Amino acid sequence: MRPEHASEVLAIYQAGVDEGKATFETAAPTWEKFTAGRLPGHRFVARDAERVLGWAALSPYSARPVYAGVAEVSVYVHPDARGRGVGRALLGALVDSADQGGLWTLQAGIFPENTASIRLHEGFGFRTVGVRERLGRHDFEGRSSWRDVVLMERRCP
Repeated sequence: MRPEHASEVLAIYQAGVDEGKATFETAAPTWEKFTAGRLPGHRFVARDAERVLGWAALSPYSARPVYAGVAEVSVYVHPDARGRGVGRALLGALVDSADQGGLWTLQAGIFPENTASIRLHEGFGFRTVGVRERLGRHDFEGRSSWRDVVLMERRCP
């Protein structure tokens, strides 16, 4: 993922925000804020000949040194590119980069109804740790409601 991908990456993120199934965020951030929150060397895009189809990145779990090897997974696929293996390719790239980069735990927080994402993560060795009930209030389409989040993790070799 490079700066020239910024507009397409953020548009895909915004599409995820707009669908209401991927994040508590209400708008995609600026590119500067987006990249500041992601780990260098663990950011990928999937492209066809013409455009970015999806992106994936790892974010630090905490700034505390004891958690230096723990990262949060994000995978977003353009709505028109879903069902074509894009998410699988992106998550595979993240898992490989984490394994090679000395990370020891990957975690993902997924809304329970996003069953496709849960299955995708399971396919890469993630297990459900539990459901964090009423973890946050989700403001979506003019309504605010409590949302549960499925916490999944993968221990790297």
